Amino acid sequence: MEHGMDKTGPARDDMMKKQLRSQMATDRSLRADESRDLEPAGEDQPAVAPAPDTAYRGGTPHGMSERDVGIRSELAQYLGRSVYPAERGDIIRTLRRNHAPDRLVSMAEQLPAHHKYSNVQGVAESLGLGTEDRRS
Repeated sequence: MEHGMDKTGPARDDMMKKQLRSQMATDRSLRADESRDLEPAGEDQPAVAPAPDTAYRGGTPHGMSERDVGIRSELAQYLGRSVYPAERGDIIRTLRRNHAPDRLVSMAEQLPAHHKYSNVQGVAESLGLGTEDRRS
């Protein structure tokens, strides 16, 4: 028999785990103070896209379409910041290393060969994607 600081014992521990598991699975708050509960999004908030392959639902800058924003965002996600300044070969290698979708890799293969890109905006411009119209 083990001696220690445990005051409940293994049978009581198992019972307490089952009770806690059932409480965690309920659709109600476990907080005693209701003011600490998370509040749902307001009616004026944009709807969140339920899956990554659905249409972009946020605002789009002037001069860009939802598709342009989505592709540029994906490129930025798979390329990161450390790749820049980069040429076409660097961009393709980074996309492949980070397991980017084939469509992004094939788009990157269309980039000019000996051009240096300082950020994802330059890559997007070379791919013919719309870019922000910075005029106010």
